[in-house]
Amino acid sequence: QVQLVESGGGSVQAGGSLRLSCVASGLAFTTYTMAWFRQGPGKEREFVCGISRYGSITPYADSVRGRFTISRDNLKNTVYLQMNSLKAEDAAVYYCAARQTDIVVTTLDYNYWGQGTQVTVSS
Repeated sequence: QVQLVESGGGSVQAGGSLRLSCVASGLAFTTYTMAWFRQGPGKEREFVCGISRYGSITPYADSVRGRFTISRDNLKNTVYLQMNSLKAEDAAVYYCAARQTDIVVTTLDYNYWGQGTQVTVSS
């Protein structure tokens, strides 16, 4: 049974930082591209960033480039999202996703999803 479990969400003031983690189990982690998506209130789920199987490719949405950093530890089956200089518009539920390919796609076409972790940013 595949599970993606996110953690690290919480409430932070604008300008602050958070680090999200996603631990994967039940899958061959190095065969999966990983990504972070987010969904704000009343909004569609959107791509934030992704990372290829061995970390060589890391595309970002324009809205987060330069502030967010994605990384992965294949020995720990974990992907991370370091979020700095947070803004009110970054507030959302953040989801981890896995896709069995080495191509990072920005659509919702991923095989597995986590349950999400809430990020709240106060101004």
